[in-house]
Amino acid sequence: MNSPDTDTPPPFWHQRPRPVGFVIAYRIKGDELEIDSTRKVDRVKLAAIEQVRFTFAPSNISSKGFKTQLRLGNGGKVSFGNLSWRSVTEIERDDAGYRAFVEALAAAIAQANPRARFVAGKPRWLWLTLAIVSGLLLVILGVFTARAFLQGAAPAGWLGIALAAASVWQVWPMVRLNRPQELRTGEVPDDLVPRPST
Repeated sequence: MNSPDTDTPPPFWHQRPRPVGFVIAYRIKGDELEIDSTRKVDRVKLAAIEQVRFTFAPSNISSKGFKTQLRLGNGGKVSFGNLSWRSVTEIERDDAGYRAFVEALAAAIAQANPRARFVAGKPRWLWLTLAIVSGLLLVILGVFTARAFLQGAAPAGWLGIALAAASVWQVWPMVRLNRPQELRTGEVPDDLVPRPST
């Protein structure tokens, strides 16, 4: 989703974050991040960005969703991701374009505000809650499955195994990838800002 110009365009990214709504374009222009939502254009000073957070954020129809969130000194937040809705049933991924823009933005923020904090994953309290609740749900499924087999209800037991497997497949990446981490200023984590598929 980079600009089609062949002459080194300014770093650029655009996405449609919801199935219904406008495309939002992000451009790094000098010492500002320009956010064009079609109806209005906002400008954020790169030096005003105090924190950059990278997270794993799958959508309901894609397990490969990632987000970058910027927290401003005035408490405001700006976030964008690698998934863009083309219709109510179809999404588009452009890992190469997303990675290129995020790397350029991270470098620009680090230069404009060397004290900016770069972090990966969810806030610690939220991640701990997610991990504990996920673990409890798996324990409950395990108890249900064991009791079903012990009571001779094999179909219910196999259902429990299937549900546990599906839960692990969906929940484990959320817990593993969103583990809180401190990053170096300007660092872009490979596991949360995907590189283009080879």
